[in-house]
Amino acid sequence: MGFKTLCLGLFCVSFLSYIYTPIPDNIEETWKVMALDAVAKTCTLMALCLENVGVMRYEEFISMIISLDYTQPLSDEHVTVTDTAFVNVPVRLYIPRRTSEAPRRAVIYFHGGGFCFGSFKQRAFDFLNRWTANKLDAVVVGMELAPQHHFPAQFEDGITAVKYFLQDEILRKYGVDPTRVAISGDSSGGTLAAAVTQQVQIDPEVKHKLKLQALLYPGLQVIDTSLPSHRDNEHGVVLTRDIAIKLVSLFFTKDEALPQAMRKNQHMPVESRHLFQFVNWSTLLPDKYRKDHEYTEPVLGKSAYSLPALMDPRALPLLADDARLQHLPRTYILTCQYDVLRDDGIMYVSRLQNVGVPVSHDHVEDGIHGALSYMTSPLYLQLGLRIKDMYVSWMDKNL
Repeated sequence: MGFKTLCLGLFCVSFLSYIYTPIPDNIEETWKVMALDAVAKTCTLMALCLENVGVMRYEEFISMIISLDYTQPLSDEHVTVTDTAFVNVPVRLYIPRRTSEAPRRAVIYFHGGGFCFGSFKQRAFDFLNRWTANKLDAVVVGMELAPQHHFPAQFEDGITAVKYFLQDEILRKYGVDPTRVAISGDSSGGTLAAAVTQQVQIDPEVKHKLKLQALLYPGLQVIDTSLPSHRDNEHGVVLTRDIAIKLVSLFFTKDEALPQAMRKNQHMPVESRHLFQFVNWSTLLPDKYRKDHEYTEPVLGKSAYSLPALMDPRALPLLADDARLQHLPRTYILTCQYDVLRDDGIMYVSRLQNVGVPVSHDHVEDGIHGALSYMTSPLYLQLGLRIKDMYVSWMDKNL
């Protein structure tokens, strides 16, 4: 009995040491953040164990857990909510009930989920889109992505649905002003929103262009996986560097060779060298984020694994050249200090400013990745609500 107790105790200590992450001193609601981090890392550990024994894939287990949080399209006294489809792409529409004499503004929202899971049906995203529709008196389109498919499926779904919505007859149907349409997204949804915006703004077939884009802690590149934010937040709150690499790898392929090479920053081919000017953090990051980190260019051509999609700006918007970026609309970018993706957003701010695109940048010094996912009970964070208010306020002033 004593031996079994000792073994159980050792297991518990090992497990707790695995999931424990020190919480920075300036993060508020410390115990809530610790609890959320513990739940996230416990689910990750279970998912990886199930994958290793062949029961189910990592992303399938996480998707199953997240699906427990799905909501129905319930209307309320302020907003009519319906699920429909734009050219076979599922969307959730939020239309204000109040009478409007003039055409309304509109916001297209791409949810986060690491490209591998998530849905507009999650309570937090439903709450956010419902809130946006009510506060802005705007039509909001919650866009559903296709996590079971690799790139470019999600991009193609996104561009198809956005182009459909921007047609004259569809805008008239929903009472939308064609000159006041914005696109936004968080995390991987921010990635796709940025990529779709780049394409829409230069597409000659699209008559009505987007007025604004808002990107909330987006991931915008993977060709350099050793940025200062990757190093500072390697074992970060909720999202670690290893899990971020695993998720973005699954966006492209299930081949384990890719994440293995990415962890060593040796996954890019020699022919990608010209792209590194677009993600050179030694020139694109302000001093306060570079700190004492030394820039080392990734090793090219080391891995036998090659994937052309890793050089495609439709997947990684930070790789777009300046000529493409010049066409972008007024932009809002929000980044979080304790986020492995922090530097992607900050580098995009620099690049857009360099080509003359009007950019507003909010950096949340006590922010963590995925904060918008924690706006509903039982463990809602004031941080998530604060970011929601910052985003909606900017939209209200600029759209």
